[in-house]
Amino acid sequence: MALDQKIAFLGGGNMAEALIKGMLAAGVAKSDRILVSDVSTERLDHLNKTYGIVVQRSNRDAAAQADIILLCVKPQIIDVVLSKIEPVADKEKLVISIAAGVTIARIETMLTKKPRVIRVMPNTPALVLSGAAALAAGSISTASDMMTAQQIFGAVGRAVVVEEKLMDAVTGLSGSGPAYVFTIIEALTDAGVKAGLPRPLALELSAQTVYGAAKMVLETHEHPGKLRDMVTSPGGTTIEGLHMLEKGKLRATLINAVEAATARSKELGK
Repeated sequence: MALDQKIAFLGGGNMAEALIKGMLAAGVAKSDRILVSDVSTERLDHLNKTYGIVVQRSNRDAAAQADIILLCVKPQIIDVVLSKIEPVADKEKLVISIAAGVTIARIETMLTKKPRVIRVMPNTPALVLSGAAALAAGSISTASDMMTAQQIFGAVGRAVVVEEKLMDAVTGLSGSGPAYVFTIIEALTDAGVKAGLPRPLALELSAQTVYGAAKMVLETHEHPGKLRDMVTSPGGTTIEGLHMLEKGKLRATLINAVEAATARSKELGK
């Protein structure tokens, strides 16, 4: 069922477009209930022509017209945007922020008219409707608000609810995680080329292998270790490859990467 509320996207970048595309495709919202504000006229023209939504330059005017306000702006300008919409962001509105590192408390403090606030950490695979988003409730947001947010972000992938204190860990894992996986795909591709495969074929096989393995985990609900053992025959090729991964400390390196990204997320949020 489509949301009846009017939804304003403040910022019309890639993530906003992914959400708009996903919501319209899934029937979560209708185009006449979506509006976007952005400083780029070219960007607004593109969104209007592609999706038939209402566009305008003013964040304040867009927020004033909406029931749900999505803050799709860079964290570096979040204070400026919040100050602009503060007069119109009242207790009747739901504010959803995807600004990385910006806490709920910071948003609630700046928006003095007490709108309900939800913080979300999405990731870039939302651009192909395969994202992972974590949602954290604000101090006065309701269960219905969380269901609405899950409906919006569920249109572009999977949406889970977490405590806000876990958001830095989410950032380190699923927020930054696509970059780790891209690096793995690139390395597998190079390995295929070294073994004699043409690069386009090696890339296709590498990407499809990662995609298929991830899909097996999600759809079978089996432990990754069990699925790995299904492929690993005694004295076979896979165990030989796994031995090399262990010697190269792949597991420890990935754990260290998530820990480092989590720590950096905490630093940026201060």
